[in-house]
Amino acid sequence: MSAPFPAERTVILTGAGSPRGIGRATAFHLAEAGWNVGLIDVDAAAAEATAAEVAAAHGVRAVGIGADVADRTAAVAAVDTLEAELPRLVALVAFAGVSSPVPYLDVDADEWRRVVSINLEGTHWVTQRVARSLVGHGVGRIVGVSSVSAQRGGGTYSKTPYSAAKAGIVGLIRSVARELGPHGVTANVISPGPIDTDIMGGTLSEERKAAMAADGVLTRIGTPRDVAAAAAYLISADAGFVTGQTLNVDGGLYMH
Repeated sequence: MSAPFPAERTVILTGAGSPRGIGRATAFHLAEAGWNVGLIDVDAAAAEATAAEVAAAHGVRAVGIGADVADRTAAVAAVDTLEAELPRLVALVAFAGVSSPVPYLDVDADEWRRVVSINLEGTHWVTQRVARSLVGHGVGRIVGVSSVSAQRGGGTYSKTPYSAAKAGIVGLIRSVARELGPHGVTANVISPGPIDTDIMGGTLSEERKAAMAADGVLTRIGTPRDVAAAAAYLISADAGFVTGQTLNVDGGLYMH
């Protein structure tokens, strides 16, 4: 049995500074549901500004901090700071990531290292640090963010290094789910399809949105709110019997 959810609870979100990003949208969505929010982004000013806006909009406590999650020392220090300034840490949603449109035969060592370190290692370092606290409390929720690109072998804006790193997140989180389940901690993955954010290579035209949607079952691409709603469920008290799963939010692009 896991410990009960505290009434005053905090979620940490990484990669939450981009103005049109999924992390920012999720911060507002979770704050509206009563979560206090800790934000980590490589852009410290953006993280701080988003936290101030979230707190003002929803009356929760919110703190933003700058850190490169691929740097273990920086990632751990950022979580330390947020945990000290906010109510009980209960959940993590690790959005921080970078795209990579480089064709496979052109991928050099620097590009491979950049993409894998931020997407996969960054998720690991923050997850491990947060997990230490969640295990100590006897209850918690961890959500990693993969991509339909990992499941389909690319076929999106980003190519091989991105797909490999995002596939690694699925293996990482499943293993975390298995190890930490006895301690009351669940761990799941969200796998988005095409979402209308700037990580897709800039603001999308209506024509490009339509082309992306054509592969799926639905007639549109996703919005940050679609992913935020999935995160809200997976970190909720009601999702306590869901762990080791990958929830696709992709308009039916990949059915499994």
